Amino acid sequence: MIEIFLLQSFTEVQGIGVNYGTIANNLPPPSQVAKFLLHSTIINKVRIFDANQEILQAFENTRIEITITIPNDQIPNITNLTLAQQWVKTNVQPFIPSINIIRILVGNEVLSTANKLFITNLVPAMQTLHTALITTSLDNLIKVSTPHSLGILSNSSPPSSGRFREGYDIHIIKPMLRFLKDTNSPFMVNPYPFFACTSSNLDYALFRANSGVLDDNTKLHYTNMFDAQLDAVYSAMKVLGFEDVEIVIGETGWPTIGDSAQIGVDGNSASDYNGNLIRHVTSGVGTPLMPNRTFETYIFALFDENLKPGPICERNFGLFRPNMTLVYDDVPIMRKNVAVANSHSKAILSFMTALSFLIGWWT
Repeated sequence: MIEIFLLQSFTEVQGIGVNYGTIANNLPPPSQVAKFLLHSTIINKVRIFDANQEILQAFENTRIEITITIPNDQIPNITNLTLAQQWVKTNVQPFIPSINIIRILVGNEVLSTANKLFITNLVPAMQTLHTALITTSLDNLIKVSTPHSLGILSNSSPPSSGRFREGYDIHIIKPMLRFLKDTNSPFMVNPYPFFACTSSNLDYALFRANSGVLDDNTKLHYTNMFDAQLDAVYSAMKVLGFEDVEIVIGETGWPTIGDSAQIGVDGNSASDYNGNLIRHVTSGVGTPLMPNRTFETYIFALFDENLKPGPICERNFGLFRPNMTLVYDDVPIMRKNVAVANSHSKAILSFMTALSFLIGWWT
């Protein structure tokens, strides 16, 4: 009975999400990845950067929550209802209900691309895609959103002074927030303390012990950069009157390898950030401006992606190696069922051994 209780209480721990990128030539097949996530980790949310059918089929009957993405270059097409309906018919309907698709993202960090065609069509595409979901009676099951980098903010320090960039705030973000509120969908952001850390604030970025930062406007004390970034987004949303829209963390993470000049790029730092992040977002503590909340959070990334362009660090954000062993320890995402069962079995074995010894001694 004790063993059963321990196993049940662990499986009730809130899961965490992960970004499943595939810009690599050494990754295991999706079917193997899905089984691994289901049976060996508490990861129960997966975001992919397209609508790859092989990946979707791998998660059939797993109940893992799947978020799929419409690439940026397809955004203008999705403003056409017929094309949006065709996209849903091809990429969504064949997989329902055996695959637990919960969200479709229209693009990725579109407002940071400086592509006017994508930016002006972003909200219309989201609205049209939602209409396409209504026509297939999937609108209550699947929500529409889009993730943003923190480049959407013109100011973020102190957190209470957070504001969206002028021009985007009224013409793009405000109607987007109205859409998200009306459809009960989240506002998604990609906070990365890694990109703002220096040698002087590294502990603050990694959730380690530090003296913290005071917001002089609110007199609230911040002990980590992640909370400060989220509260800056919240403050910007509040200015527009939409502080009640849920915030979801679409991406965040920390690399293990980078350029020699980069601060805190190593396994210990990545382990501290992601481990402390998971414990924090699932704790229910929330942030100074959003207390008593948990945050749906997707860590970047599931694997290192050895073909990804850009700086060295971009190829080294993975939690797992291609053989699906952890890149670093102390990240609470592995299931402990086996460990608990093994400990229980060892206890029984020890007890039986001692009992046999006593019986032998007595006789």
